[in-house]
Amino acid sequence: KKKTVSFSSMPNDRKINSTAACISLMLEGCELKKVRSNSRMYSRFFVLDADMRSVRWEPSKKDSEKAKIEIKSVKEVRVGKKTPVLRSNGLSDQFPDECAFSIIYGDNYESLDLVASSADVVSAWVMGLRYLVSYGKHSPEAPGTGHPSLRTSWISSVFDLADLEKSGRIPVSRAVQLIKALNPGMKTSTIELKFKELQKASERPGAEVACDLFVEAYCELCTRPEIFFLLVQFSSNKEYLGVKDLLMFLEVEQGMEGVTEEKCLEIVSKYEPSKEGREKGYLAIDGFTRYLLSADCSIFDPQHRKVCQDMAQPLSHYYISSAHSACLLEDNFWGRSDISGYISALGLGCRSIELVLWDGPEGEPVVYTSPSAASCVPFRAVVGLIDQHAFAASAYPLILCLVVRCSAPQQRLAAQCLRKTLGEKLYLEPPNPVASYLPSPEELKGRILIKGKKLPPTCEDSEGEVSDEEEGWELARRLGQEDREAPEGGGLRRVRLSRELSELVSLCQAVPFQDFESSRRGQRYWEMCSFSEVEAGRFANECPAELVSYNKRFLSRVYPSPMRIDASNMNPQDFWKCGCQMVAMNYQTPGLMMDLNAGWFRQNGACGYVLRPAIMREEVSYFSANAKDSLPGVPAQLLHLKVISGQNLPKPKGSGAKGEVVEPYVCAEIHGIPADCAEHRTKTALQSGDNPIFDESLEFQINLPELAVLRFVVLDDDYIGDEFIAQYTIPFECLQPGYRHVPLQSLAGEPLPHATLFVHVAITDRRGGGKGHRRGLAGRRGRRVREYTSTKATGIKAIDEVFRTATQPLREATDLRENVQNALVSFKELCGLTPAANMKQCILTVSTWLLHSDSTPSVTLNLAEQYPPMEAQGPIPDLLRKVLTAYETMIQTSRTLIESADAVYGKLIQAQQAGMDFHKELHRIETKEGLRGRKLQKALESFAWNITVLKGQADLLKHAKAEALDNLWQIHNAGQSCGIGRNGSASPEPSRLPAPLEPIPE
Repeated sequence: KKKTVSFSSMPNDRKINSTAACISLMLEGCELKKVRSNSRMYSRFFVLDADMRSVRWEPSKKDSEKAKIEIKSVKEVRVGKKTPVLRSNGLSDQFPDECAFSIIYGDNYESLDLVASSADVVSAWVMGLRYLVSYGKHSPEAPGTGHPSLRTSWISSVFDLADLEKSGRIPVSRAVQLIKALNPGMKTSTIELKFKELQKASERPGAEVACDLFVEAYCELCTRPEIFFLLVQFSSNKEYLGVKDLLMFLEVEQGMEGVTEEKCLEIVSKYEPSKEGREKGYLAIDGFTRYLLSADCSIFDPQHRKVCQDMAQPLSHYYISSAHSACLLEDNFWGRSDISGYISALGLGCRSIELVLWDGPEGEPVVYTSPSAASCVPFRAVVGLIDQHAFAASAYPLILCLVVRCSAPQQRLAAQCLRKTLGEKLYLEPPNPVASYLPSPEELKGRILIKGKKLPPTCEDSEGEVSDEEEGWELARRLGQEDREAPEGGGLRRVRLSRELSELVSLCQAVPFQDFESSRRGQRYWEMCSFSEVEAGRFANECPAELVSYNKRFLSRVYPSPMRIDASNMNPQDFWKCGCQMVAMNYQTPGLMMDLNAGWFRQNGACGYVLRPAIMREEVSYFSANAKDSLPGVPAQLLHLKVISGQNLPKPKGSGAKGEVVEPYVCAEIHGIPADCAEHRTKTALQSGDNPIFDESLEFQINLPELAVLRFVVLDDDYIGDEFIAQYTIPFECLQPGYRHVPLQSLAGEPLPHATLFVHVAITDRRGGGKGHRRGLAGRRGRRVREYTSTKATGIKAIDEVFRTATQPLREATDLRENVQNALVSFKELCGLTPAANMKQCILTVSTWLLHSDSTPSVTLNLAEQYPPMEAQGPIPDLLRKVLTAYETMIQTSRTLIESADAVYGKLIQAQQAGMDFHKELHRIETKEGLRGRKLQKALESFAWNITVLKGQADLLKHAKAEALDNLWQIHNAGQSCGIGRNGSASPEPSRLPAPLEPIPE
């Protein structure tokens, strides 16, 4: 009689933590849905034969000998929708990717396509099948028998060390502490419960445990199935990773470059806990888990932990980390002022601090921003603290924004204090009148700049009147002081300013903003404006292009609305997208906005300066901050994010009434330009304890990667009070591809010990493992109707004729890139891989099929050729024939691209440079042509668009060529390492291949 076992999901007490457990489940059998080529699905009961030589299913119209697949005929086991049948339109939305798998078998490479009820069931079948495919020929008995594994020996040796009395038993309390020490973050109650369960099951209750029970408890508690599944995928013996296995994992999956066997041995010696493993160069499941959890495998690219951007650009080309009311500990109205706020802000890399100076009761100025006079801080103490901590976290310039509300005598004291305390650090040199831009952060290293008002050159007295800014007047109103300075009949307020304080201002002279045209004509590069959040928001919505253009030369500071009496924060992205350098944040208020700010400024060694995107810095460029689609000349990127699991998630802080159980889900948010802002969430992991499995894939298109930020938020679906569990915010440019752990943080941005998310990251047009060069849009499906980027008419005949010469090269550049992209996607799909896969993975996959055949490899790569052909040796199955055809198309389109790119690139750059020759004469030509008003605006916009498109398309072509050359290198490399290459002694020398194109100057 048939034994029917149908798992709606994996039972909670059944944890897949070994290959033996997978095979045990397969021997019992379970219900799976069999998918046919007509897109219909049938439920069938699948079971592994007792002799483990074949998989059968029933009921079936075929006789029992035909309704089976022999293990020895299996070529490959694929996870996800990786065959034409599973990808067909009729099915793609009926079940999630992680619940599908396919068995490729037989000489004709047929596929058996299956859908399971959960990702856990898929993992068990795939893991078990892959093990049997590797070992079925040699050893039909169940794994786990015979000599103890590397892991069991190590756990037993740990037990022996703890067995001080050498009695073969240790107290439960000691066993609990031992497991807790080996797996930090695990709850004591969880370990105690596991020992009670095992003692009860084995009928051995008591206060002590034996070695076998300790090993069993450790394996059940400390094996993460998702990591074990990953290890089995890459391991040649399915129990541990050898040096070659680890090297393959790092190169193929983690996107690391230049990995050597020596580097792999270093990783093994650092993370493998067993002595035997370290000596033999094996990384077993515990060492592999430790490595994946370590800083060496962080999601945050280590290159960005130090200053990695060009710091020699003008100051106005950077975003600058800025604080508003840094001395406040709470809200703006009743908040206490405290000196520690400055230490905290400076320690986080803040490079712009606001100081509001008031008359102090002792005749010396004080700093405070609350109506409570008792909470003021002496100005002298603040300056002393700034002197001490200014450059503790960053060597780059610090800007002190002085808002003066004190009398002239106390201003003189403040100026003396600044000169005396800060000394040589104060930047007092007058601006260079012949320069056009501010000095760079590199030139201003270790210097403190004062931002403030300056007396006009005509004033010769010791003090004079200057116009005042709005900032700070909300507080003056609360203090009942606003009438004193209010001007008659409206207009700008006037305040008295002492010469001593005026002379401290050099490169950051505060001036009132009039309009963009006045600034373009009359503002000098060392003058800067401050905008209220409301005013800046209006400009960002109504005239974003003008605000972006203004910020190319001038610094602008945006401060929070005075209505934010609770010290809440504005969204900095609203102003960063328009190029505003200094968005002043209330550092004392945690939450989403502060997460974005803190995450953003982590990307350049946390030095407080981040270089703005090139499209926002170049003198002539078209950029619309409110773009709802991709930008001209900027390659959109696809982020494929798989949220796999969570570890040691704490309870929400405000949910004290709840029990121990959390029911978490993960939100992934993209913050950036409007076209990029998106949010996706996983399903809720029900009754999952502290270590939920999500196993869900999310996808985002990023149109301006340089301005995008990814934020993970973990929330509780079954909450009382507070739903927030944890978060982590990371700039898109800092993401490392592959399998990574996300170190979760609290709402205040503090690390949560041992709390992580395990994710897989793939970006389809960029290589990983560090910065990596940009790639073309490899992986994006070619549209049915190809869209070509074109130039726009300016209405000026001479200029339009120049840009018209670029029409054909623009089409050619698009065709060259997209032909390769489409060929790559087709080849990857036939290999059963996602668009995010690299070329090395494709070649290794094909070689795996061939090596699982009984005959000699029927396909070889001729590595003697620069563009290696894949050649069939005799008759080959239909699937392999299709793969060869797709490979040939990919090689030919790549060859055309590599050999044609230089000429097309030259035409694009020639047209761009010819256009730029008109730039200096543009205003004269406009006047001559009689353009004004809307027509003039349109002509300027079209000119900027054309320059941006030509530079961008040339840039894309350059990177597409570099990627095609890299793919050739990967083909040579993989062909040699996997045994299907012939006639090749070494990968192609760079001299044999056309040199990459020169970078395009800004």
